[in-house]
Amino acid sequence: MADQHGDAGAEAPSVVREIEAAGVVPWRRGPDGPEILLVHRPRRADWSLAKGKREPGEELAETAVREVAEEASVRLLLGRRLKTVRYQVGGRPKRVEFWAAAEPAGPREPAAFAPNDEVDEVRWFPLARAWEQVSYASDVAVLNDFARWPHRTVPFVVLRHASAGRKRDWTGDDLLRPLDFKGQAEARILVRLLSCFGPVRVVSSPAARCLATVEPYAAHVGAPVVAEPALMLPRRPASVSADENVPHPEVVGAVRRLLVDGVPTVICAHRENIPDIMAVACHQLNAPPPEDVLLRKSSFWVLQAAETSLGGIERYDLSGLLARVSG
Repeated sequence: MADQHGDAGAEAPSVVREIEAAGVVPWRRGPDGPEILLVHRPRRADWSLAKGKREPGEELAETAVREVAEEASVRLLLGRRLKTVRYQVGGRPKRVEFWAAAEPAGPREPAAFAPNDEVDEVRWFPLARAWEQVSYASDVAVLNDFARWPHRTVPFVVLRHASAGRKRDWTGDDLLRPLDFKGQAEARILVRLLSCFGPVRVVSSPAARCLATVEPYAAHVGAPVVAEPALMLPRRPASVSADENVPHPEVVGAVRRLLVDGVPTVICAHRENIPDIMAVACHQLNAPPPEDVLLRKSSFWVLQAAETSLGGIERYDLSGLLARVSG
């Protein structure tokens, strides 16, 4: 079994720059446990996980979804993030980020796979057989990470609204403050990145800037935007002093309701109440919140919920993956 994917003896470039790539572990439920989709590449005569290089202007999560669609003709949604793989290709370092990606549940027509020069066969293997079938030790390491519980997770996305100018420059009711031109562009860009995780329920603060941030995505997936009054700027109970770190009971109730039914969700809120939302969500999932919980505008957390446990947590902004807090 080889340890590298690169071509031996290739001439190293004069300027070494890391190659960024992304891939997935596509899986589905089989009669004896998870089954893994592998691709066969005729040029290398190998079996491997679907993966490929990042294209200009593309986030790595988008790369992972696109590559499995191009190589295996399946459209999957990303679950928890897996092991990062590093190796050399032609004298250049290469980094590949991996995610678990479950085949959508329920009956559907499978996409027709068309063999090509890059991939001539795709096949589902039981996990134990996939370990034996892959041609590279790096893919074995990724499968080892996938094999850890949990396999299936549900995304809970906590998003800060897009750019809406400066509060001090707006003379009207702050709840009516709209997105500026930059924010409108960010809302459109967010559609691609949020679509990698596939939330089907869209919840927002009633503030105009929050609603406008998620409306393009909601229209893209065909979901209504549900305005949640508890997600307005934070309010403390009268019995609690302002300096006490106690989320408002309405925020606690709203977040818990959104987590307990296992429906993928994106929730758009404000800088001021995101720490409370994250604290409640992480408590519900029996995990501590990140130390630095705040978000830039148009940034978001993805919490991968596995029933009452946290399967993984990542933070994103429109310039790419910011951090993997846990896996």
